[in-house]
Amino acid sequence: MKNYFRKQKKIMKKYNVIGLMSGTSMDGVDLAYCEFEELNNTWHFKIVHAETIPYPEVWITRLTKLHEQPIFLYPKTDAFYGKYLGQLVNDFIKKNNLKVDLISSHGHTIFHQPENGFTAQIGDGASIHAETNLPVVCDFRTVDVALGGQGAPLVPIGDRDLFSEYDACLNLGGFANISFTKNKTLKAFDICACNIILNQVAKSMNVDFDDEGKIARSGKINKDLLIELNEIDFYKKQGAKSLGREWVDEFIWPLIKKYQTIISEDLMATFTEHIAIQITESISNENAKMILVTGGGTFNSFLIELIKKKVSLRKQSLVDGTNISQFIIPEKTIINYKEALVFSYLGLLYFKRRNNVTSCVTGSKRDHIGGALYGPNGC
Repeated sequence: MKNYFRKQKKIMKKYNVIGLMSGTSMDGVDLAYCEFEELNNTWHFKIVHAETIPYPEVWITRLTKLHEQPIFLYPKTDAFYGKYLGQLVNDFIKKNNLKVDLISSHGHTIFHQPENGFTAQIGDGASIHAETNLPVVCDFRTVDVALGGQGAPLVPIGDRDLFSEYDACLNLGGFANISFTKNKTLKAFDICACNIILNQVAKSMNVDFDDEGKIARSGKINKDLLIELNEIDFYKKQGAKSLGREWVDEFIWPLIKKYQTIISEDLMATFTEHIAIQITESISNENAKMILVTGGGTFNSFLIELIKKKVSLRKQSLVDGTNISQFIIPEKTIINYKEALVFSYLGLLYFKRRNNVTSCVTGSKRDHIGGALYGPNGC
């Protein structure tokens, strides 16, 4: 009987993990203190504390321009940014009086070119560990790319394990992406650029973002630009696929620059329409009734209206309205910190030596454990 209770105690052990996430939309660093408990091979979670630390201007400039800078600035920034993240974690721990088992850091993506065999997220794990004296898991994507995968998306394992009550999970961040299970196989892919474009257009109008989509709602769609955007070859690609800043620079901005006379309101309206169309194409082909929507784009009520309307009309025409999707908007903590939560979970899986990347999503040679550990190991 003693052995039974010891086994149950081990199965039900709780883990306290801080997840760090910095996205392409440059809002700041998300920190989420998450409790995980495994019971009968099922993970349960709670986001206990969460906070977004806006970037000071010096870091916005450095992170935005780093891919264009002399090579020696890359390792220097990597180390300094890791130290900066470690300091943010220390302040977060002190402020909330936290007991932490592990830090799990996504880092900030500077390069993502899986087709050329590399990806790079800065935020040196050794520097984070040196600042915090806590074990750090980071660098989640490089093993997958080395195995021939896209190195993205990685969030779908968390979607499957932590949000299994939904048929699909749609994230509206710097890029829009979706995950779902089809024929008992996990599927996921990046859909299109999202806030990485919308926020940049907003900043050209001296605001940080399009609040509730009011700017887009006031504009008119440029049909010629919309047609060219929707004809980009990426959208015809099937299977594992991911997007990065380089793709935006190569394919999106050159198209937009062709239409130099378009006013910002009309550009915002056109690209918001483009996002809604691409998401509709992705969702309408799947049997997803309950769709969880998260990410900063969730607060763009105009974009959400467009998606709901287009998906509803498309599915009515396809299946006589018998399988209309419901879009579930969760509490703000989940909307804002789901990615930080999931990377906390991926770090925990690494720490426990369990696969945290699945080849059916990324296209790599095999399922594997992605990441690198700095500091002591032991669960």
